[in-house]
Amino acid sequence: MSAPRPRLEALVEEAQRMLAICNACRYCEGYCAVFPALERRLAFDEGDIHYLANLCHNCGACLYACQYAPPHEFQVNFPRMLAEVRKQTYKAYAWPGFLASAFDRNGIVVAIVTALAIALLLAVTAGMTDSQAFFAAHSDREGSFYAVMPHETMAAIFGAVFLFAVLALAVGTARFWLGTGESLADFAAPQPLSSAAWDAAVLRNLDAGARRTFHHLTFYGFMLCFAATSVGTIYHYVFDIRAPYPLWSLPVMLGTLGGIGLIVGPIGLIRLRHRRDPDLADRSQSGMDASFTALLLLLGATGLALLALRETRAMGSLLALHLGVVLAFFVTMPYGKFVHALYRLAALARFHLERRRPLPSISPE
Repeated sequence: MSAPRPRLEALVEEAQRMLAICNACRYCEGYCAVFPALERRLAFDEGDIHYLANLCHNCGACLYACQYAPPHEFQVNFPRMLAEVRKQTYKAYAWPGFLASAFDRNGIVVAIVTALAIALLLAVTAGMTDSQAFFAAHSDREGSFYAVMPHETMAAIFGAVFLFAVLALAVGTARFWLGTGESLADFAAPQPLSSAAWDAAVLRNLDAGARRTFHHLTFYGFMLCFAATSVGTIYHYVFDIRAPYPLWSLPVMLGTLGGIGLIVGPIGLIRLRHRRDPDLADRSQSGMDASFTALLLLLGATGLALLALRETRAMGSLLALHLGVVLAFFVTMPYGKFVHALYRLAALARFHLERRRPLPSISPE
């Protein structure tokens, strides 16, 4: 039986102990944004610790440089402690609150079973409606996958799930921001937010190398797929250009590039995760990390397979599988690793905001 995970209050107390040691030592002050933010404080309240935890990229450089790291009696493992706090902040600020425990259950088995269950439901529903259409080959002129599931039905299902996910993420991010002691008006300030967005886009505080490359491929692969869907929506509703689109069209080219990124990036991250130093990791998050990466990989793989085989008899089954993965991703998105991107963006925004704000007895940078 595994040991119980520490509660957020206990983690905050342990974080305060380590932060006091780090603030006295300051050997790592040039490593990343966490240390300049840390050094602007003489004491650390709970909001400060939540902020610093989400500012950390878990690169591990400070652990390897630390003279107080295990086996030293001070037992300073800064990256792991912040990783543990990070997960607890995901649960603390989740909305609706009663779904916060989903972070503990969001493992790879749950993610894949959810995707397959939704895919099976869609397949059975489509098959019962018109089994011949579901298992037949449809040309692009016949509407291809819209011959199996009407566009209006698809848009209604995914629109509702997407809007809920966006609402849950927005409320969670706002609660995190307010929990650090800031106001919502400051979050919307153009300069800090634009600087934070740039730091996030280039992964400025993550060490250069394979990890940064695979993160970029995954992130921009996802954004290209989202752009493909957005362009397709504009084509459909604004210009009345109906899918499926030819291979040389903008939505298909964006989706193809995005799908490639969502295959190469997650595979690289999975390989790196197996080779990473276990001292850096919060083991309780391994299932959540794996499920998020696996769903992104399945998004890319099933999307490209559907594109390649959309005029064959396999199209109906592949459509159900791809839609199941997409729905599972959006259903679990507010209660999985995706939230770390928004909380880190908020932490970066606060970092740039407070650099221009004088503190008592400390000059602004």
